[in-house]
Amino acid sequence: MTTVHEPATVAAESAVWPASTTEPRPGDLAVGGVPLAEIADRVGTPAYILDEAEVRGRCRTYRDAFPDAEVVYAAKAFLCRAMARWMDEEGLGLDVCSAGELELAVTTGFPAERIVLHGNAKSPRDVDTALRLGVGRIVIDSSSEIARLAAAVGPDGHQKVMVRVVPGISAGGHVKIRTGTDDQKFGLSIADGHAQHAIARLLDQPQLDLTGLHCHLGSQITSVKPYLVAVRRVVGLMARLYERHGLLLPELDLGGGHGIAYRPGEPALDLTALSRGIRAELADACATARLPVPRLIIEPGRAIAGPAGIAVYRVLSVKHTGERVFVAVDGGMSDNPRPALYGVRYSPRLIGRRGTADPERVTVVGRHCEAGDILATDAELPADLRPGDLLAVPVAGAYHLSMASGYNLVGRPPVVAVRDGSARLLVRRESLEDFRGRDVGL
Repeated sequence: MTTVHEPATVAAESAVWPASTTEPRPGDLAVGGVPLAEIADRVGTPAYILDEAEVRGRCRTYRDAFPDAEVVYAAKAFLCRAMARWMDEEGLGLDVCSAGELELAVTTGFPAERIVLHGNAKSPRDVDTALRLGVGRIVIDSSSEIARLAAAVGPDGHQKVMVRVVPGISAGGHVKIRTGTDDQKFGLSIADGHAQHAIARLLDQPQLDLTGLHCHLGSQITSVKPYLVAVRRVVGLMARLYERHGLLLPELDLGGGHGIAYRPGEPALDLTALSRGIRAELADACATARLPVPRLIIEPGRAIAGPAGIAVYRVLSVKHTGERVFVAVDGGMSDNPRPALYGVRYSPRLIGRRGTADPERVTVVGRHCEAGDILATDAELPADLRPGDLLAVPVAGAYHLSMASGYNLVGRPPVVAVRDGSARLLVRRESLEDFRGRDVGL
């Protein structure tokens, strides 16, 4: 296993808010031309606001940075019908991890042939749905999947597949989101030979068309270097496959995991440097191995959805305990479990009015019955903060609603899209009626 260290690029101060963010009045933020406080009054809190122009702009940034590559949006970051429609219109593919994500996308009109199905443990329903709808590629994650998938396809069927390999590289923002090492559940190791063995077995299944290798190192990676090391190792495997089987693979999927800034001054991955580095490394590695350069596939998720989203909460209480100040809001770990899972930190801001007192360091906590229900530590907010105030949390578009739960039966927040001065509801608030409708027995 290789651990890669490299100085990261520092994001600009404004990087944590959508480009359309303005302050029409002191303390009153607007996104997409719509005041956030106005949306909170209209739909209640907590609520997510998603800047459609920011989402589309980030899609185009990827397409411009990787003009010869296939850009596939990682739907697990956040998916709804509107998001699937935007990805389709912007020319991106879609990466899904379940029959639910797949069916939502296809029934919205997203072309199934531009969808990639992932998963370390695909259920029979996942596989059956993928084959029924005609998914473009299925990523094989273990040797045991090969026979099951071949049987599901049938002797007269045909399905394009990739094999997820593990290059033995430790990269990512937290140990729980590092997937390029040999000690986690995803993929097949190059180092111990399991990847080569699985590919040899796969070649005995004529109904499965192996189009390439897949490699995903982890999440919140802010350095280019791990991707370059991965290119070398995966191309090395491709060279050995050619020597042994005469196999020339036309595709190489390097996954995603591109890091973004959650707070001002935090590092973010430089897409221009990433694209330039990967293209050069891939060309050089393939030339050394005397292989044709495969078509590159990348799978950004967080980097497209994250900075486009804002979470808005209402303050319920302000409590002074010893030297600490706790600001409790009407959401928490049920709509954002990431601080509890990964220890991430956010920078909330007072909106709707301008604070008249100097800022003080506070801990913003949720309403749930858990001591770990903390949304932001050491947040600087005005000392005159009071119940009823609104707080906006930037960079809330990825892994918030997609990981939300029904804890304490609070209900998951709605999603409101903003663009060109108008707002529209994309996902309604989960209600008590929704909970009661699922609870069918006494």
